[in-house]
Amino acid sequence: MKNIDISSVDLKHVEEILPYVINFRRELFPTLDPNFVPADLQNFIQNYIENQKGIFLQAKDENNNLVGVIGMMAFDYRFPYLTIGQESTVEVARLFVEPQHRRNGLATKLFKELKQKAIEKDIYRLYLHTHPSLPGAYEFWLKQGFVLNLLCDESGFPTYHMSKELI
Repeated sequence: MKNIDISSVDLKHVEEILPYVINFRRELFPTLDPNFVPADLQNFIQNYIENQKGIFLQAKDENNNLVGVIGMMAFDYRFPYLTIGQESTVEVARLFVEPQHRRNGLATKLFKELKQKAIEKDIYRLYLHTHPSLPGAYEFWLKQGFVLNLLCDESGFPTYHMSKELI
């Protein structure tokens, strides 16, 4: 993982980042409607750049190629059956790493940088959800210190709801 630069996404990067994330999501979830764009991506600027709790990070290689991303946004408590406290909580989302850069620590490096940004923003808890269909994702998040809150079905997909307290 030589010469990988991780930086915050700002308005000048949105034109590159947003299509990248949308296409990556389509590849990971080929059974989903390819024309549907989730709310967090429809409102990317508001969620990840303008919101006090939000941030989106990008990883670029020595040739300035985008090789990974991760974001966090204010958690919206949209799962009424999920017991997550009301302390300052963000949702970790969109951790994507190019296949040729996997298994070399880039995802961990992206997450550690995101975690540091969350601490700087006085975030109490990180929340995320992932799926068994994503090889190694659940195990990766366990290694990062997340705990399983609930395993349930979300729109036909088995889903792990996980959290990690920072403070």
